[in-house]
Parts: sequence; structure tokens; C-alpha cells
Amino acid sequence: MQIAISGNIGAGKTELTKLLAKHYGYRAVYGPTEENPYLSSFYEDMRRWSFNMMVHSLYANIKQLAELQERKVSFIRDRSLYDDVYIFAPNLQSMGLMTTRDLTTYTNLFEMTYSLLPQPDLLIYLRGDVPTLIRHIQKRGRELESSIRLDYLTNLNNRYEHWAENYEGKMLVVDMDECDFVESREDLGQIINRIDAEFNSLFANK
Repeated sequence: MQIAISGNIGAGKTELTKLLAKHYGYRAVYGPTEENPYLSSFYEDMRRWSFNMMVHSLYANIKQLAELQERKVSFIRDRSLYDDVYIFAPNLQSMGLMTTRDLTTYTNLFEMTYSLLPQPDLLIYLRGDVPTLIRHIQKRGRELESSIRLDYLTNLNNRYEHWAENYEGKMLVVDMDECDFVESREDLGQIINRIDAEFNSLFANK
């Protein structure tokens, strides 16, 4: 069983991954974002380092997913590859921070490799407006995120909404503006109940 959690920066992907992995006894898997050697350079000069950052992220994520597939373990992952290819890379291109040529190369690399990996059985999309995201970002206080631009977050949010409307797999949408699963056991319980309902549907169709 593979569950992926998607959402904008500050949506709460890591926190929900920890809580759900503990509840279901699945392995918690975190996208290797912090290990990306281009990340700090990217936040300093997005135009110069966007392609390098995205390609390294693609490599690291596919490597991680391939290893998990080989081990045949059930896991919950705090990020999906969809986020990069359908949200972050096109957003960089539209903002003039990645060339069309680089975006095409990156997308071709994604399509060539990702088709060899299993798709998520369930994708959880954490939806939140920009003030909610900013509040979460400020609360966790990561230095690398302190310089994230407001228009960058806003553009990402718009792309997430468009992508979610057209996603063809099983998706569970959680409204982060109305839900605080970290502080509220009741809110977390409601998410778990919804996931259980999706699980029942998945197993019924197999």
C-alpha cells in the first residue's frame, strides 16, 4: 500500500505523515528535500539554480521510490512526484525562473522514469489558503523558507487547485483552513475515518 501526501509549502505534509504512519503502522517516508545541495542556492537565485534543483530532486525521489518498491513495504510519503512535475516546475517556467527548454528536458526525464514506478493507491491533498500556509511556515521556523516570496506561494496554490481538479486517481482532500490535525485529536480522527473509507473501497475493487 502506498499513500502520498501532497500540498503546498507549509501545508503540513510532514506532520500528517508522522501521525498516519504511527496510526497504521506503515513506514514513514520523507522526500529528500533537505539533502538537495542546490536548495539554498535556489532560494538565493531561483533563475540560476531552478533547473539544477529540480533535476536533483527528481533523481533523489525516483531513487527513493525505486528502493521502496524493491523492498515491497507499505508506506506513507510526505510528497509525491506529481508535486514537482505538475506544480513546481511549470510554476518556475511561468515566472520566468526556468526556460521552456529546461522544462521540456525535465518533463521528459520524469515521463521516462516515473512510468516504471507504482502509482499511489491513495493521494491526500492538503489544501490551504496562503495565510494558513504562511502561519505554518513561520511556526516551524525553517531558515531556508524565510525568504519565500508571497507571489511564489500564491502561484503554487493556484496550480495545486487546477491539478487537483483534474487528478484521475483516488484523492482525499483535507481543508487545512478548517482542520488542525496536529492540535486536535478529533480532526485527526476525522481524517483517519475518511482514509479508512477509501481503504475499504480500494480493497473492495481488488
